[in-house]
Amino acid sequence: MIRRNRIAIAVAGGMATVLALVMWSTNAVGVQGTNVAQTGSAVEAAAAPGDYGYDAPSSSAPTDAPAAGAQNSAAQQPPAAAPAVSNVRLVAKTVDKMGDVVQDGDGRTLYRFDKDTPKPPASNCVDKCAETWPPLTVAPGSTPQLEGVDPALVGTIKRADGTEQVTLAGWALYTYSKDPAPGKWAGQGVGGTWFVIQPNGKRNVECLPAGVTAPAA
Repeated sequence: MIRRNRIAIAVAGGMATVLALVMWSTNAVGVQGTNVAQTGSAVEAAAAPGDYGYDAPSSSAPTDAPAAGAQNSAAQQPPAAAPAVSNVRLVAKTVDKMGDVVQDGDGRTLYRFDKDTPKPPASNCVDKCAETWPPLTVAPGSTPQLEGVDPALVGTIKRADGTEQVTLAGWALYTYSKDPAPGKWAGQGVGGTWFVIQPNGKRNVECLPAGVTAPAA
C-alpha cells in the first residue's frame, strides 16, 4: 500500500511538472513575465544596497533640508546697506532761560514752523521764506548724528528743490538767518508761527518776545 502511494505521488508530481512547463511555454509573456518581475523585485529587496554600487540613504536625514545650492545662494546675498551717517548733527540741550532746545552741530538753535504739517510731514517754507529760515538738510539717503535725541522721532522729507530736509516728530527743522550767534534764539515767536523746537518735537514757548502769545497746545 505504501509503495502504491509513493508511485501515485510521483506520477502526480511528474504530471504537475509537465503541466507547469506547458503553461510556462504557452504563456511566456503573461505568467512568466509576472513571475520573473516579482522574483526580481524580491531578489533586489533582499540584496544589500552595496551590491548595486550605491549607499542606502540614511533614514535620519531630514527630507525638507534645503539644497546646497539654495544655501550657498542665501549665504551669498549681501546684507542691506545701512544709511550713511551725515556730518549734520542734532544735539539736545538744556540752556538758561529757554530750557530744552535742539541745536545743530555748530550750536545754532533749530526751529519749527506752525504752517508746516507733521502728518504727513511737509514743509511750506519755500523761496524767500527758505532764505530767511534755511532748512536743515542732509545728503540723500543719509541720517544725521544724534545726541540726546530719540532716533525714532527723526526722519527726512524731500523738498521741492530735491533736497532732503531733516524732521523731528514730523516737523521740518530750520535755522534762522538772523540769529546773531550760535546758541541764540532771535527767531523765537516770529510772526506767532516760528518757535524753538524741543527734543520731543513740541514748541518751546519760553522766552517769548513781548506781544507774542503762546499758541494753544
